[in-house]
Amino acid sequence: MEQQRIFSIGSAGRGLSADQVVDILSAYVPSSNDIRGDHDLNGFRPKPDNRAAAVLVPLVNHSDGLNVLFTKRTDHLSNHPGQISFPGGHCEEDDETAAHAALRETHEEVGITSDYIRVVGRLNDYVTRTGFRVTPIVGLVDVPFPVQPDPHEVAEVFEVPLDFLLDENNHKKCARRFQGVTRHFWAMPYEDYYIWGATAGMLRNLYSVLTTR
Repeated sequence: MEQQRIFSIGSAGRGLSADQVVDILSAYVPSSNDIRGDHDLNGFRPKPDNRAAAVLVPLVNHSDGLNVLFTKRTDHLSNHPGQISFPGGHCEEDDETAAHAALRETHEEVGITSDYIRVVGRLNDYVTRTGFRVTPIVGLVDVPFPVQPDPHEVAEVFEVPLDFLLDENNHKKCARRFQGVTRHFWAMPYEDYYIWGATAGMLRNLYSVLTTR
């Protein structure tokens, strides 16, 4: 399947270069005690028995700058239908590391093999309200690369310029009533895509790492 028939691609960013991003991320070693998560804005304590998961934060290395690749989940899924996410999922017993799990899930979900991805770092673990401790693995993705989304899980694959996501003016702190409780969350709307929740929370972590070091 041809790449251009799958992607909605914004203009690539012209801020941080790929080399600069790699230098920053390779030097960043998050503390195991410095856990980010839904609790940051909502004040609850993370559960002690969170299930391990991993996602890939794919930085697509275009000639004119970096984009971040996302998936839009299909509407029929029981968990988070229609939401924007990074490729990823549960860590399985035969996953030697979180990076292995993130790369495996990326291949399964969008068809990009590890041959096209160079792991350059990781962000702080992110704990979700639903009981997962997610390790975000950051990978530099070389172009061009083949894409074949799993039609059961992935409705669309698209990219957003990294510059857009590193502009704090595009970070919205939002609130919504859910089951009688007000939940606070980050959102980063881009064109027709509403990036929010855990995905936006992990992007806030990426923002802080790349802009404050």
